[in-house]
Amino acid sequence: MENNSLENFQQQVSELLLRHRSILDISSKFQESNSRVNRALMKGVTECGCMEIQASRQPFADEAPLDEMKQSVKNHVQGRLCSHCQEVVQSEMGKNLFYLTAMCNLLDIKLEDVVKQESKHLSTLGVFHLR
Repeated sequence: MENNSLENFQQQVSELLLRHRSILDISSKFQESNSRVNRALMKGVTECGCMEIQASRQPFADEAPLDEMKQSVKNHVQGRLCSHCQEVVQSEMGKNLFYLTAMCNLLDIKLEDVVKQESKHLSTLGVFHLR
């Protein structure tokens, strides 16, 4: 991947966004696209059945070492998205990224700077930045 791929993507979004240039439109489209990502994931479970969600309480032990805690925490996903469902989820994620980038453009923020700043926070704070 090129070093300036985020910059190129941001420029593409700037050139292609025409109808929804208001912060209100972009914000609501961003939220809607996020919902569509979630809906596409749920369809993988409820309609296709290519993956299952088996959720239960996460086992956290206060005294356990971090590596042990990481191994005991589950993601609750069983199976994998089939190629069709993965394609749909990726498409919806792309639209979500489009509107996030449009918001960056409107607020004069470089998407690359957002990624770099978050990466810096993660590496600086390390385990103290667990989410």
